[in-house]
Amino acid sequence: MEQHKIKVGITHGDINGIGYEVIIKALADSRILEMCTPVVYGSPKVAAYYRKAMDSEIFTFNQVNTAKEANPKRVNIINCMNDDVRVELGKSTKQAGEAALAALAAAVRDLKSGEIDVVVTAPINKENIQSDSFHFPGHTDYFAKEFGTKNFLMLMVSDILKVGVVTGHIALSQVAALITKERILNNLRVLHKTMLEDFSIHKPRIAVLGLNPHAGDGGLIGDEEQRIILPAIKQANDEGIIALGPYPADGFFGSGEFKKFDATLAMFHDQGLIPFKSFAFESGVNYTAGLPIIRTSPGHGTAYSLAGTGTASEESFRNALYLAIDVFENRKRYSALTKNPLQRHEIDRTGGE
Repeated sequence: MEQHKIKVGITHGDINGIGYEVIIKALADSRILEMCTPVVYGSPKVAAYYRKAMDSEIFTFNQVNTAKEANPKRVNIINCMNDDVRVELGKSTKQAGEAALAALAAAVRDLKSGEIDVVVTAPINKENIQSDSFHFPGHTDYFAKEFGTKNFLMLMVSDILKVGVVTGHIALSQVAALITKERILNNLRVLHKTMLEDFSIHKPRIAVLGLNPHAGDGGLIGDEEQRIILPAIKQANDEGIIALGPYPADGFFGSGEFKKFDATLAMFHDQGLIPFKSFAFESGVNYTAGLPIIRTSPGHGTAYSLAGTGTASEESFRNALYLAIDVFENRKRYSALTKNPLQRHEIDRTGGE
């Protein structure tokens, strides 16, 4: 009996960006089909436009009506749009936003029904996708709402480092008010759990960054470290989570201290993502930790300036696909281990939950 191949749903993102280019480039490698069955939620018409623009007409999509019909030996595509769709390279348009949302909604429906195993999302434009049914700052919050998840974390992943953020896509002026002991502690719990179950790391070591320059300098330039962050770290330690800090962000990354940890928790978006993208701009992956389902995305945006030029790198998208498959397998392995009392004891003894 042939082993079940993971069915990977792929949403096409903004049709005027580099989504289709990186999807086609990554899936053109026939070895992908040995690992999974890709199902693209998008538009055959738009796909054909990009195939022609990229001179990749030898690469073809297998059009299906549902994920159930997906051919495991082909790259499949489900039409989520009307045929009057129009590509306008490098432009933010209302229709592009509608197309991105239509693909997302279809993939979420199939995730909920089990028709696909994981989802990889190509980049969206956070402005043109806004509508009555999408009023979120990005993919992360949308998936959390759809799957009823209260505690979740945007985690940037690469071979070099893994960085989560306590506050994500919000204005910098709002950050300090949202840095609370409870919020930090919930993020540490999610990060610890995802290291164990999704990344198969026993006794994960987590670094926690400070909010202020020099981590407050002992209270001279801010007391959030002593008043909020340290108590959160102490409680996390009491719960068996190995969390250390708070560390001054500049020295932590500049000195290479991050290499001693399995993951890092930053207080706000740019504090974590600037160093992350400095190290792994083309290879990094955006992973939503804490969800009951598995969702990954390339670490870059729509890159309108590159749309249609054929120069976009597919490395980050390919890594997002690989990570989704790895996490799926790691969760299965962890679940099997925890069902065996002897193996469960071993996980507990080595730092698992």
